[in-house]
This record gives sequence, C-alpha cells and structure tokens, in this order.
Amino acid sequence: MGGSLEAARDIFQDALIIYLEGSAQKSTVIHTSKEAYILGIAKHLWLRKYQRDQRHVPLSEAEHRISLPEDFFPDVRTRRLLRFLEVSGKKCMDLLRAFYYQGLPVKKVVDVLGYANEHSASVQKYKCLEKIRTVVKEKSLTYDDFTE
Repeated sequence: MGGSLEAARDIFQDALIIYLEGSAQKSTVIHTSKEAYILGIAKHLWLRKYQRDQRHVPLSEAEHRISLPEDFFPDVRTRRLLRFLEVSGKKCMDLLRAFYYQGLPVKKVVDVLGYANEHSASVQKYKCLEKIRTVVKEKSLTYDDFTE
C-alpha cells in the first residue's frame, strides 16, 4: 500500500487518541489486549486513508490518462456558423435541431416542441431559416465562408 513514515506516525497517534477516548468511556468494552486493539484501530485508519487516497488522482497523472478527440473543440468555421444559428434564438435552435440534427418527422416535432399543428411548425421553421438567411446576407457571407 505504501506510505510515508510521517503518515504512519499520524495514523498511530490518531489510533492512540481513539484508544484513550474509548477507554475513558465506560460504554466501550475492549475484548483484546491494548496492543491488539490499538493495532486494529491503526489498521482500520490506514485502510480508510488508503481507500480515500485511491479516489483522488493527482491532476498531473489524470492529464496523461485523458485524451480529447481532435474534433473536441469546434473549428473557426463551425463556431462562426453556431453564432449565426444562435442569433435566431433558443426556440429556433430547438426547432432546427429537431428537424435537421435529430431528423425528427414533423409530427414528432409538433408533439415534442408543443406546436398547435404541423403547418405552424413548418411555418416557424421557415421563419427561423429566413432570420438566419437575413443575418448572413447582412454580413455579405457566402456558402464558401462555412465550408472548406
């Protein structure tokens, strides 16, 4: 399990304190010798410390274990496109995500997003796309600005 001499001393001192506090209380009954009881307490404390230390991995070790995919951070074009989509607002983002990203049929979009009927969902989708097209036209952007 490992450990330093300093950690062993700390655990032994903690075990002695627990023993002294326990023996001072009349309700604690010790069924073994003092040495065995203190050793048992120390063993329990050491195991608990070891388990606690196993849950904490130093950040320097964790950095080597974790690998991020190359496409984890969106590139400049993707971020730019996302900014234009965000201009349309949250409801439009949800609607466009349902149609294009999740590929949901119109009936499912109506149920999920709470539109009155299929026609109103289609009209709202058109309005969202027009809002984005307007912003793109204002910025004088072309299709090539978003593709390689």
